[in-house]
Amino acid sequence: MAVSPPQPGQFAPFGRARGAGSPVGGGTARRGGWPRVGSRLCRGWAAAIAAAALLVGGSPVASAHPGSGGGAFPKVPVMTGYGGAVSSVDPDATRVGLEVLRRGGNAVDAAVATAAALGVTEPYSAGIGGGGYFVYYDARSRTVRTIDGRETAPFRMTPTSFIDPATGLPLPFDQGVNSGLSVGVPGTPATWEAALRRWGTLSLRQALDPAAALAARGFVVDETFRAQTAANQSRFDDIVPTRDLFLPGGQPPAVGSTFRNPDLARTYRDMGRYGVDWLYRGALGREVVQTVKAPPVAPDADRVFRPGLMETRDLAKYSVIDRKPTRSDYRGLTVYGMAPSSSGGTTVGEALNILEHVDLAGMDAATAAHYYLEASRLAFADRNRYVGDPAFVDVPQRALLSQGFANERACLIDPAKAAVSPVPPGDPSPPYQGCPAAVGTGDAEPYEGQSTTHLVAADRWGNVVAYNLTIEQTGGSAITVPGRGFLLNNELTDFSFAPANPAVPDPNLPAPGKRPRSSMAPTIVLQDGRPLLAVGSPGGATIITTVLQTLIGRLDQGMTLLDAVAAPRLSQRNGAATEVEPSVPVALRAALEARGHVLRDNPEIGAATALEFLPHGRIQAVAEPIRRGGGSAGVVWPT
Repeated sequence: MAVSPPQPGQFAPFGRARGAGSPVGGGTARRGGWPRVGSRLCRGWAAAIAAAALLVGGSPVASAHPGSGGGAFPKVPVMTGYGGAVSSVDPDATRVGLEVLRRGGNAVDAAVATAAALGVTEPYSAGIGGGGYFVYYDARSRTVRTIDGRETAPFRMTPTSFIDPATGLPLPFDQGVNSGLSVGVPGTPATWEAALRRWGTLSLRQALDPAAALAARGFVVDETFRAQTAANQSRFDDIVPTRDLFLPGGQPPAVGSTFRNPDLARTYRDMGRYGVDWLYRGALGREVVQTVKAPPVAPDADRVFRPGLMETRDLAKYSVIDRKPTRSDYRGLTVYGMAPSSSGGTTVGEALNILEHVDLAGMDAATAAHYYLEASRLAFADRNRYVGDPAFVDVPQRALLSQGFANERACLIDPAKAAVSPVPPGDPSPPYQGCPAAVGTGDAEPYEGQSTTHLVAADRWGNVVAYNLTIEQTGGSAITVPGRGFLLNNELTDFSFAPANPAVPDPNLPAPGKRPRSSMAPTIVLQDGRPLLAVGSPGGATIITTVLQTLIGRLDQGMTLLDAVAAPRLSQRNGAATEVEPSVPVALRAALEARGHVLRDNPEIGAATALEFLPHGRIQAVAEPIRRGGGSAGVVWPT
């Protein structure tokens, strides 16, 4: 299937009216909208990026924000050109990655450098206290490789670790989050080291140097950073080093002020000097363990932070895992994703398989949206029942991604009526025949935090990276390692605190050394063996639906990649209600409700970053234009 770039605004997502204030279809958006590729304003932004590159000259680490020591790097949602591309949620981080590419680094080098910079400017979503999934397309071998850098449970953790012994009931979720008990063994530093060693050209020190300089110099606080700090102020105030770092003077930093993190700058420089064994077998690891086991709680704290279970042996035994990516064929394209322990690749892939024989392009908006939501509902039912860490549970990955199983699930979709959730899972084991009736009961939708971050990078040689990294909830566990400038994750709250359905085994219960199930879905799409798209998003379980809807928008509905990323979102995860953003049109809402969909507003779903390879060697980087304050897309040589 040949996918050619349509004209911006040519298609509206699920019936979104064009030119009526919508981010899609050429209407106005925040501050009057964004430019179409090739427009005067787009060319102006391209010139600004090129000028910013000249301003930094020999310094790859000058801050991207005005007034903080370097040239101003614009926060723009789309840029097209040559020589490589980077897209992330933050202009400082994007600029660091682009400078690595300009200096001859490859996509892996740029991805690691960008991720480290996000640890500075997005410390509530990412950093060396967390983990993630790294998906890489190697242009020389035309293969996709992945690294599972997910956090692991300590060896003292058991299936009942989140059960309150006083009541016999699961801990309240917020008590699980705000505790050392929620902290998993970090995987991000090991991911960076492994990716650079296998596929990069920079040393770890070289990749961390720009972020260290950014942390020392500081960045200008924007409204998103201030708002995220304010939303976490109460719990940040309970941990002394967190309060001291993120609440200067006892309050969130003011918009327009410069936020510096000299502790993190030193930590990055020391990690570059000593290597990741400094964390996994050395002094930094001992400091992390001490912090987890005895969180530095303020005397006037409003919460009780339970001690964690991590020991130094847990760090010493940690390793990343090379996993074979998931693969599904869709409309003649090959879609690669992250295999379990993440559920992203299997769930996106299964939903695409369910839709493979559905003519979404020929449907009216409401019918197309209905099929998208029902496919997601069914795929999540199977995800919740079957997917966990494959070292601990038998995940039927091949069967879940088989077209035969998808056809069985697709035949359950009623064109005129929404199913009632939770729908039961299917039986993915062959043989596949007919339209078997659903049996049993479905599992309740588990809660996942809405944080995480995602970046994409590509280089002049055609190598591509899609990389999700996280500390789980916005602000993680709220626990900062004293003197080190980074927050620890609360990733272990991604485990089921108790079985989702007591009648059947839960694949996501805690266990020693186990990786909690994730929804992160960094995705790379190939056309005839060469990269076409890369996409991913933050947002907990909504990551999966964001990636799925973006792919459908671009591949089926003919939207530009920017329009697909910006489209008003709907998310169905086998829950009682379908979440919809306020911008979903009234007419579409009414049509879906007439089919039996129960709708519930969610103010913001996902914040994707993506890239697309265009004809004649061009590449287009795309970032979320509005959600979470908007992202930053850039290319090495803008057209």
